[in-house]
Amino acid sequence: MSKSKKKKNQTNQNRVLVLDKKGKRLMPMHPARARELLREKKAKVVRSRPFTIKLTERIGGYTQPLELKFDPGSKTTGTAMVLHGKTQSKVVLAANLEHRGSEIVKAMQKRRNLRKARRSRKTRYRKSRFLNRKRKKGWLPPSVKSRVDNILNWVRKLLFFAPLTHIAVEQNKFDTQKMQNPEISGQEYQYGTLHGCDAKQYLLTKFNYECAYCHAQGVPLEVEHVVPRAKGGSNRISNLVIACQK
Repeated sequence: MSKSKKKKNQTNQNRVLVLDKKGKRLMPMHPARARELLREKKAKVVRSRPFTIKLTERIGGYTQPLELKFDPGSKTTGTAMVLHGKTQSKVVLAANLEHRGSEIVKAMQKRRNLRKARRSRKTRYRKSRFLNRKRKKGWLPPSVKSRVDNILNWVRKLLFFAPLTHIAVEQNKFDTQKMQNPEISGQEYQYGTLHGCDAKQYLLTKFNYECAYCHAQGVPLEVEHVVPRAKGGSNRISNLVIACQK
């Protein structure tokens, strides 16, 4: 490895979070320095994730402005801790925060199927339930709530172990319907892709009444998932095609 690449990897290395003897948050330090303190018994490990040490002799220290940045995503959220110096800024800790939204969706779908099967059994009479379910103000879907709680949980952890002065969250808004149809406007936003027809009729028209794979005509056609449901595929119209049984 060349000297320039080695130097670049060293500068991008995550720093170790530090607490003084009384638990006060200090500036993150280089891993080599942290290992040296641990060998000399001048520090002890407090937490493994994020890796944090506590000094056994030193009390207090100088701190600089430290900013925590988030780039939220549906599956992964990028996290970076940036040190703002007098001349330049430097990333001292970077990580990807993975969310379990897809797992929650699968678990809730499984629960839904189990409850549906239980209700369909004629074991005993069960009254209808449709007017006793209300959503509280500020309600979020479980998958989205899990993502928000995951980020807030890590914010609390990092606030406890690092001397953060600022928190920044990147926010992007996209009009996904306008990306697919630039001429959409007004009430058309409420219609959706299948406005005025059912799914199979839409797919038959889209694929000219022929199989999407072998282009066979004059044979029975069925609705097919491109990505199977068993492998995480959805029922969205973009994941459906029309195909013959063969």
